[in-house]
Amino acid sequence: MLQPTRSKYRKAHKGRIHGKATRVSVLNYGTYGLKALEPERVRGKQIEAARVALTRYMQRTGKVWARVFPNIPVSKKPTEVRMGKGKGSPEFWVCRVKPGRILFEVDGVSEDVARVALYKASAKLPIKTKFVKR
Repeated sequence: MLQPTRSKYRKAHKGRIHGKATRVSVLNYGTYGLKALEPERVRGKQIEAARVALTRYMQRTGKVWARVFPNIPVSKKPTEVRMGKGKGSPEFWVCRVKPGRILFEVDGVSEDVARVALYKASAKLPIKTKFVKR
């Protein structure tokens, strides 16, 4: 499961996802990519599941770049615990994804293979995405 080796703070605020992506909004490595169309927090497990689906369909040919990494801890209190007594312990890690952000890039395969592979990867993610090419 994806998570950082160490972080500056153990717990983080929830935060809100405003605006469009300015950072990872164009293809830098591959010829084809998967672009986010809506704001959402994407879990490390979901990123890994999408990556596995992508590489499985491509039969390990070509190259895949994951352009997102879960670096924000999300804490959760155990079930059936009363209010108060502080914040819960970190449960999983997420990445805040803004609309327009490139999630995955693919190179070394035909457009048809890339399109189907990225479609299969998008089925594992909780957001709407679109196929983009350079």
